[in-house]
Parts: sequence; C-alpha cells; structure tokens
Amino acid sequence: MGEKNQPSPAETRTCPRILNSILLLALLLIFLFELACSSDPSGDIELKVMTFNVRFDNPADGQHNWKFRREAGARLIQTLRVDLLGTQEVLKNQLEDFLDRLPGYGYIGVGREDGRTAGEYNAVFYLKERFLPTSSGNFWLSRTPEIPGSRGWDAACERIVTWAIFREKRSGRNLAFFNTHFDHVGQEARRESAGLLLNKIKELAGNLPVIVSGDFNAPPDSEPVRILLESGLLADSRSSAAVVAGPSWSFHGFGRVPEEQRLLIDFIFTSSHFLVLEYQNIFEEIGDTYYSDHNPVLVKLRLMADRP
Repeated sequence: MGEKNQPSPAETRTCPRILNSILLLALLLIFLFELACSSDPSGDIELKVMTFNVRFDNPADGQHNWKFRREAGARLIQTLRVDLLGTQEVLKNQLEDFLDRLPGYGYIGVGREDGRTAGEYNAVFYLKERFLPTSSGNFWLSRTPEIPGSRGWDAACERIVTWAIFREKRSGRNLAFFNTHFDHVGQEARRESAGLLLNKIKELAGNLPVIVSGDFNAPPDSEPVRILLESGLLADSRSSAAVVAGPSWSFHGFGRVPEEQRLLIDFIFTSSHFLVLEYQNIFEEIGDTYYSDHNPVLVKLRLMADRP
C-alpha cells in the first residue's frame, strides 16, 4: 500500500520545474516593477534634508559634552531616515563617531583650518543607497576662496562651504547641495559671504536644483539672509513650507538662553525646483542635555518633474 502513494519519477521531475518557473516569473515581475518605478527621469522625487550644528566637542560643556549626545544625534538621523545632511562644527573625532554609527551614509568635507583634517568640518552626509556624488569640493569664505585656511574680511574664524552635485540613483536626476557656517562675529564677513556663496552657486550648479543648508549666524531679517533671498535663486524653506512644526528659533545654548532672546539662525534654502512639503524644527531634551545647542532642522522636499 505504501508504495502506491509514492510520486512517480516523472512527477518528481515536474514539480521542481513548475516551482522554478513560478519563482522566475515572480522575480521577473519584481524586476519589471522596480524598473517601472525607477526608469522615469522626469518623475517627482521626495527627499528629507537636515541641517544640524552639532556643537564642537568641547570638554568645558560638562553635562552637554559630545559624548553624552552622540548616540542620540546618530539615532535621530537614522530614525528620520535623512537623505542629505548638512552639519556644522564637526571635529574629526565627531566625524568618525557619526561614520561608526551611520554605516549607511557617506560624507564629503574637510577641516576648515587646513583643508584636510584640522578644525571644524561642514561635513555633508548622504544616504549611499540613494545618492551618488558626481562632483564635490570646498571653498573658503574669504577673498581667496580657493586657498585652504584663508580667513575673510572681519571674520573671527576660518569659514568654509562644502558642496556636492548628487545623482539620485533611481531617477538619474541631479541636484546641487551647499552647506556652510557663516562667521559669528564679522558683520562684513557675513554680508560678503552671502554674495560669494551666490556667485559660487551660479558657477558650480548652473541650472540644477539647489539646496543650501547651514548656520548663518544671522536671523531672517538680517542683511546676509536678505541678500540670499532677494537674489531670486533661493527661498526659505520655513516660509514656503505647507506644514511647519516646532519653535520659531533654533539657537538656545543648551536651554540657557531665555526663550524670548532665542534666534532662528539655522536655515535650509531651496531653489524653485522644489516644493517644501514639511518643515520641522526639532527641540527635544535628551536626558540631561539636548541634541546640541542648536536645533536640528528637517525639511521634506519634492523635486518637481515639470521643473527640470
């Protein structure tokens, strides 16, 4: 009786062939679906962009020292799944801490003091599975922008812009990203830096969609910000966002600055190629400290298909 229930040799050969055919058909359908989703270079693209002044690793910060904040900062970036991130005040050890905790991200940037590893970076991080940098570089906010470590006008510190042209892998579309940190002392330096930044955007980005992130050490009604906005190239993401969440200020000095004296000095600017879907200014206590003495600012953008 038991022998009659055994499959014949022909049945034994046929079943695997049928299963293999079904598997191949499923894989083909998956491939065609992914191809259909990724092959249209003119489709809308949504992405998340953050600017984040992390506060340099200062031993004098006590309970607010970097070692108490680095895990939370990296976790925030991962949880929000930020596509492109402009950072400020990042020292080399902080850069390494981020890279250790964010294995899915690559970075572009140099130390501002020597164009290598000394001093603060304005590092740009990008999600490697989604974006590919096709060109990149740095320039200094000075009369000699190509000279590493050069200091401009009445600035107290060397100041730098890190930039990249990114290709979005699925669509093949390109965009330009600029990240900076204007001087905290020099009024002339901030004004001249705004003009230099605009000239470099025109030179390096051409007609590409543009995103600018940074700590500008200047509020919305200041001359440097007005220069950027009145150029016609850029718009303030907070002002143009469909949805706005969070406080109207970004610098709080680890909560020590009285709320009525806090200023919005961290911005994400975009060209007209983008719609700003959401703007989030993130103020949150992390145990006995915060993410930084500045709020991270996150925007959700849509790169429009009809704005090449």
